[in-house]
Formats: sequence, structure tokens, C-alpha cells
Amino acid sequence: MSWRDKYKKVAVGIYKHKSIGSFYAEKKIQGKVFNKTFSNLYDAKKWRKHFDGVSAEAKADDLTAKYSTLKHVWETMQLVHFPTLATSTKAIWRRRYSMLQNLEHLTMDKITPSKITSWVNHWVKIFSSDDYQSSGRGKAGRCNMNNELNMFVTIFNWYKESEQFEKEALLLTCPVKKKHRKLGFIKPVPDKKRQIDLNHAFVFFDCLRPLYRDLAMMQFYCAGRVGEIAGLQWSNIDLNNRRMMIKHTCIWDMSNKTFIELKPFPKSCEPRPVFITDEIYEILRHREAFRIPSNDFVFHVDGFPLNYCTIQLNYREAQKKGNLPYSGTHILRHGMAKLARRVGGGLDA
Repeated sequence: MSWRDKYKKVAVGIYKHKSIGSFYAEKKIQGKVFNKTFSNLYDAKKWRKHFDGVSAEAKADDLTAKYSTLKHVWETMQLVHFPTLATSTKAIWRRRYSMLQNLEHLTMDKITPSKITSWVNHWVKIFSSDDYQSSGRGKAGRCNMNNELNMFVTIFNWYKESEQFEKEALLLTCPVKKKHRKLGFIKPVPDKKRQIDLNHAFVFFDCLRPLYRDLAMMQFYCAGRVGEIAGLQWSNIDLNNRRMMIKHTCIWDMSNKTFIELKPFPKSCEPRPVFITDEIYEILRHREAFRIPSNDFVFHVDGFPLNYCTIQLNYREAQKKGNLPYSGTHILRHGMAKLARRVGGGLDA
């Protein structure tokens, strides 16, 4: 009687002994067959799934890895992954992580869907309280927990894919589920007008001081991000051939909104050519009067790059002065993009 007559196949590569009840598992790796006997089917399947053939036996430590705390994963992520991120992205992630500190003492395997549920309920209760609602936040008050839930998912995905935690993260699944976004709802997001129309745009321009009028008009005609226009360099402008490149971006500190650095590429990471229309040409000719030798910034204050807080202040004052139903600096980009689509044209050179 062959050994296979003594066993009954119960799964791929797994056989159960008919009389003893033990489970025999085998796995072929790079032409070599490995096998091991187990007392139960669960361990046999686990070995079949995770044994990599490095050793003759899968060590217990490999199968039951110790888990790191969320705090340790976050600190490692900052050390290993953060150097590859933009300055503004790092600041946003650090701010969003602050609310996850309630969970950072837990090991990753202990952060279960039920823990996430408790965490969401904790913060929703705080943000729904009368004390918070009367704190003067108004329309800017908390609407949901989506950003923080997305932050945890980002950390967890990095944890799963990183070489530093590849063994311990192998069996874990993300504890954030669809229901948590529903549980994190606090109030509807305010319906803001995100696209300025043409008539309102010119009212807005008329209410701005000269420097910021030039900046806003350039942003509108280029459908650009305010950081891209504030970072515009003379070296990327060819007036003779009516062509310029949206190539650099101003990076501002998230806390005090002041200039930190000039990033050598835009958010999309790809420089964008723009045709210099007559309107853009007039703005650039006007800015040439303020051009400073050895200073490449088109928009500056006495040679210093613009701070976001100052841009924001001037834009807000103009929006208020013109009695315009808009807020923020991104309305110009959306407004011109909509206009360009409507007429069927484009902005690229």
C-alpha cells in the first residue's frame, strides 16, 4: 500500500491521514519539494501559504510575527518615506495624524474595525458638541472624518508595502471600512461657488492692489495654481516667441503661511507650456518695471517671494469689497478652466 493510499486529499497540496487524522502538506519551490506534517488543517494551510523555501522548516517567529505599534510605524514612515514627499504634503500629513494619536499606543493587529468605530465615534461626539459648534468656526467647522480616515489608510498601505514591516504586515487587512465614512459624517459640506464667472472676475481684479491684481489676472489667464504663478520665473518666459513655462512652485509653511522654498516642478510634476496672449503680455510688460537684477521672481515684494498669508489677505479684502460670493485663491483656476472648456479651446502653447 502506497503512502498516498493512506491519505485523502483535502486541499491543494494537503492530505489528511485516514487513520491518524494528521495533515501532510507539501510545496514545490523552484523545482524542489518541501513537506511538513501538522496536527490541524489550519496550520497546514498557513504553512502552504507562507513558507518561502528559505529554510527546511518555517520558523514559528515567521508565522506569528510580533506587531509594531502605530506610533512606531508612523515614526519609521517619517524617517524612510517622508524624504520623498513634498514639504506641503508632509505638513498636511502631520496635521492629520494628530487625531490618530489616540490609537498610536496600539499594535497594528489590535487596531480592528471595532477600534476604528470607537475612535470615529469619539471624535464625532466632540465635533458635534455644543462647545465646538459655538467655537466660532462657522462654515469652516468640521463636516466629516474623511481626511483622518484617509490618513490612516495611507499609513496602513505604506506599512503593508514597506520592507521594514513586510513579515508582520503579511496577514493584516485594513481596518477602515466603508461604514466608517458614514459614521464620520457630522454635517453636509457647505455648497461653495468654486468657479468665478467672467464678470465677477473683472470686478475682483478692480478691487485688488496693483501687485495682486497682476498676480490674480495672471492666475486667471493661465488657469494656474496660485503657488505656480507666485513662483513664476523670468528665465522661463520668452516674450519674443510668446511662450512661457509653468515650471516652479512656491511652497509655503502650513502654519504661518510664509514662503519656505521654490520647488523646481509643479504639483503635476510636469512643466506646462503656456501661450502668452495679449492679456498675459501686458501683465508681463508691467511687471518688467519691477524686475530686479539677479532676482528671477516675476512677482515679489522688494525682491522677496510672496507669502501666502499676504495673498490670501488681499484676495479676501477684494472679495469682500466687491461683494463677491467666493472665497479662497483657487476660484480663478477653476473659473478660467471652465471658460476654456466652454469655448472649446485650451491654454497650452
